[in-house]
Amino acid sequence: MSSTTARALPSGSWVTDKIFLGLPFAEYLKSLATPGNFVSGLIMAIGIPLIVYRFVYGLGAATNLSQTNPWGIWIGFDMLAGVALAAGGYTVATAVYIFGLKEYHPIVRPAILTGFLGYLFAVLGLCADLGRPWNLPVPIFISWGGPSVMFEIAWCVVLYLTVLGLEFLPPVFEWLGWKKALVLATKATIGLTVVGVMLSTLHQSSLGGLFLMAPTKLHPLWYSPFIPAYFFISSIAAGLSMVIVESGLSHRAFQSRIDHHVNLDKLVVGLARGASIVLFAYFFLKVQGVADSGRWSLLTTGYGYWFLVEVLGFILLPSLVFAYAARRAKVTLIRWTAAWTVLGIIVNRLNVSVIALNWNSPDRYVPSWMEVMVSLTLVTLGISAFRWIVNRMPVLNEHELSGIRES
Repeated sequence: MSSTTARALPSGSWVTDKIFLGLPFAEYLKSLATPGNFVSGLIMAIGIPLIVYRFVYGLGAATNLSQTNPWGIWIGFDMLAGVALAAGGYTVATAVYIFGLKEYHPIVRPAILTGFLGYLFAVLGLCADLGRPWNLPVPIFISWGGPSVMFEIAWCVVLYLTVLGLEFLPPVFEWLGWKKALVLATKATIGLTVVGVMLSTLHQSSLGGLFLMAPTKLHPLWYSPFIPAYFFISSIAAGLSMVIVESGLSHRAFQSRIDHHVNLDKLVVGLARGASIVLFAYFFLKVQGVADSGRWSLLTTGYGYWFLVEVLGFILLPSLVFAYAARRAKVTLIRWTAAWTVLGIIVNRLNVSVIALNWNSPDRYVPSWMEVMVSLTLVTLGISAFRWIVNRMPVLNEHELSGIRES
């Protein structure tokens, strides 16, 4: 649906006003006939039956996973990369509500929405990867596995997804016109932000902690006792970069929905400064990891060259470019660098969970076309959900109900 259809129209029924953007149903359907919607519909028309196929015939029929390679792109891309890129929600919320950087308030709602959808579809990707996802409530609610890192991650992700949903309630209530509920939801903002930061710190680092149990399977250049810190610190850079990318695309795609009084370029420059510092700290820690393990000689191997591409090309380079572009307020360069950083985070998570895992095994994993298609479908569903919500709810603009604002 194009954002140009979100214009002011005479009031009709609740469904017409809130769901069909004030358009008669027939005209609303016509407005959906855009090239973007056609491509999205085609991807979903192929991908959704494949998801059904996977649950009917099992993982063996739909994937190239095996006993040697039990994790594929549904874990590396959908779950690990998805959770990292969704970190913009807690990063921006913390900056605004805890550190008092109120100038970033206009990008809190889209950041939280991106985070919520990112976690939601990461969980859906995880369900596709699990053999029996309908048994998930058993280890979470009935048979607790306290010593298990995966148990802690599962609980944190469930709780944080709930927190993100609660944090996004103000624009929902504002959309529905429920003022009393909006007041209650806004009063809970700071408390939810604090809880969200704690949960994010725990599960972002614990996702890396999972690989501490595989010292013989993960390539020595990627294995390190610092890997929980790698995952947590890189998630901050991923979140900041994703917010830069998302804000640029949103302000281009939803012109009628944005608040034109907000100086987005100034905010982007500020985010780039933060991303530059975080990426440099991440780079330093990666070098420290190699020094600590004494694996310098491995840098001249094939895996070593790929490791250098990741560390120098996707960490150090964007750190320096962010600093250069922020100093000279080159916003376009910042946005391209943020997109490059997002790609780098995806590469890192795939390196750790797929490419460098079982690196010395002759049985190498290559994803099936169905795995790729399912991941592409989940991304398309996430983008479509984001567009549907932004076209209806006050996400990109300042609050429409005067006198009520998150403090």
